[in-house]
This record gives sequence, structure tokens and C-alpha cells, in this order.
Amino acid sequence: MSLKDKKMKLRHACVLAVVAVSLLSFFISGCSREQKGSPTPPTVQVAAVVQKDVPMYSEWIGTTDGMVNAVIRAQVQGYLIRQNYHEGDFVRKGQILFEIDPRTFQATLDHAKGQLGEQKARWSTAKANLNRIIPLAEQNAVSKKDLDDATGQEQAVHAAVISAEAVVEKARLDIDFTKLVSPIDGIAGIAKTQIGNLVGPGVIEELTTVSTVDPIKVYISVGEQEYLIATGKGQNGFKDNPLEMILSDGSVYSYKGKFTLADRQVDVKTGTIRVAAIFKNPGNILRPGQFAKIRARIKIKKALLVPQRAVMELQGSYQIAVVDANNKIEIRPVKVAERVDDLWVIDEGLKAGERVVAEGVQKVRDGITVNPTPYGSAPQPATDQAKKADAAPPAQPAAEKR
Repeated sequence: MSLKDKKMKLRHACVLAVVAVSLLSFFISGCSREQKGSPTPPTVQVAAVVQKDVPMYSEWIGTTDGMVNAVIRAQVQGYLIRQNYHEGDFVRKGQILFEIDPRTFQATLDHAKGQLGEQKARWSTAKANLNRIIPLAEQNAVSKKDLDDATGQEQAVHAAVISAEAVVEKARLDIDFTKLVSPIDGIAGIAKTQIGNLVGPGVIEELTTVSTVDPIKVYISVGEQEYLIATGKGQNGFKDNPLEMILSDGSVYSYKGKFTLADRQVDVKTGTIRVAAIFKNPGNILRPGQFAKIRARIKIKKALLVPQRAVMELQGSYQIAVVDANNKIEIRPVKVAERVDDLWVIDEGLKAGERVVAEGVQKVRDGITVNPTPYGSAPQPATDQAKKADAAPPAQPAAEKR
């Protein structure tokens, strides 16, 4: 065979190899396209839309305050010499909280008593003189003028005695004011001055505050419409319904409260009215100034409920993936309302008994077919290898092998 013939045969063999490779690639790609054309439906967890009676609530942010807040002020000026209570403790009505140096006021009282004694002595002399002149005047032994002078003198000295008695009483009150007592039972706050400071009108007036906190008062701002509803003017009122208090840590307060009063006017700037509620506070756990959420049940609503995980939010609108009888997905817009625990109330867009995707919403799109499983039971697919492993007999220990 010539060299030329050998080259021709080699060329024909290469062409045949290229054609075979091309046919094989085409066959493999065709199989791949055929497999991609029929994907496995994604597995999702579905829940039924439930309809039941759900209590509807209104909520407000409130601030706690004492039922009575007594500001302890110094009514006389002097140096503070003693503090007789522990800050933050419970104090009783009449308990002495602070003492001011009483020596100056004691000296004033002693001086006033001396002045009173002097006026009383003058009054005794004036009364005796008048008593002597009266019978003489009846016998015309003295002139009418002498009788008038004696009467006027006695009355003037009597008025001076009354004035001196008032000065003594004022001095006695000032001494009493050197002992600042609590006017109510309650929790005493931190002192706003220190021992040795000059306190009194025009200097340091407020020394501390005592608050009655059992029961405790909570102030909230309620809109005009809510106020009308609460009083029964708008529709069925809820003023007498028990109130719940949710504390800042998310816990629900153990005791229920009730509305007690509303302010005399609506704030024209905000359109709200200030309303007060009271709650029991045994142990004085709650203190004035705390923030809390106040919740009141306003009505019972026959609502449609779905898991919150089933609701998809997109730019302020809400959607839910609904699974029909053929396990096909329909992305449906809905109108949401209140949240109840881990459920969401749906006002529009669903019917009771329909199935919605609660787990795996990221896998679905409108029109695809899914493999639904009950919500709450995670799917556990078994592969062929796992099945074979389960069916195969257990291997023998190495020591038993022959």
C-alpha cells in the first residue's frame, strides 16, 4: 500500500471518530434536555385557613404614676441636721423624714411667750382699773370721759394679748415645721439635698417626694373616636372591660386594671384625650415613670387565620401562596389585619378551608405544581441508596469473616 493510500485511510478514520463523538454528544444533550423538561415538584408544608372567633384589642402606650404624689417641701428656712428615712423605702403617714435646726425658732418662741406674758399683765391692770371706774361712774363720781378712757384702754390691751398669742402660735408652728413628716403612706424618693444644706423658701424648697403606688395609676392618650367607643357613644363600649398591662420586658402583668377617669378636654393639637387606669400593685413592684402597653378587648371577631410565616410582604403589599386541588400554586394578594400569637388575621383574599404554603414559600411561584405536606411535620425524603442500605443485611463482624 502506498503512502498516499495510508494517509487517505487515516483521514477517513478521523472523520468517522469526529462524527461518532458528535452523535454521542447530541444524544447526551438530548437526554439532559429531556430530564430538565420534567423537574421534580418542590416539597412545601401547607396549612389550612382556619376560621374562629378571635378577640380584637386596642393598645396604647402608657406611663405609670402614683395615685398620690406628695412633694415634701421646707416651709421654714434653716440648716438641715437630720434625715430619718432610707431613700426608696416605704414610709408611714406622720413619719418624720427630715429635721431642720430648731434652735432659732425655739428662741423666737420664747421671746413671743415673754411678749404674751407682758401683754396679759397689762390687760389685768386695765381690767382692774375699768372695774373700779364703772361703779364710780354710776354714782357720777368720775366723768364720762374717764369711763370711756378706761374702757378703751382695756380693749386695746386685750387686742394686744390676742396679737401676742398669734405670735406665739406662729413661733410654735415654725418649730413644728422643723420636723418634716410624710402626709401619706407611700414610697419615699431619693433626697434632693444633703445634711448641712440651708433649706427653706427661696433656697431649697423640695426635699423629696412620697408616692402612693398601690394601687398605681397609668396615663394613656386615647383618640377621640376610641374615647367615644369606650364610653359607648360610638358603638358597644368597652370602658368596663378589664385591661391588660404589658411591661417593657414583654411580660403580661398579673393583675387586671380598669379605666377610672378622663381629662376634662381633648388636646386640640393631637386630637387625643388623657385617660387614667388603675392597677393593683402589691409589693410596690411597679413605680412611677415606667412605660407600659395597655391593652383592652373591644370586640369578638369571626376571623380567618393563617400562620404568619405564610404571609409574604412586598413593598407594603401582602401575598399568600394558595395551593389548589391539583396542587398548583396561585399567588394571591390579601388584606391583613391583627396578629394573634403566631397567626395572622386575613380580612380579604382567602376562604376558610383553603390551603396555603406555610413553609417553603421561597420555592414557589405562580402556576407551578408542588408536593404538599402538613405544616409542622418536616418532609423526610428517602434516597434510593438509603432504601438499599435499609434493605441490605447487616455486615458481619471482621472476626467472623472467613
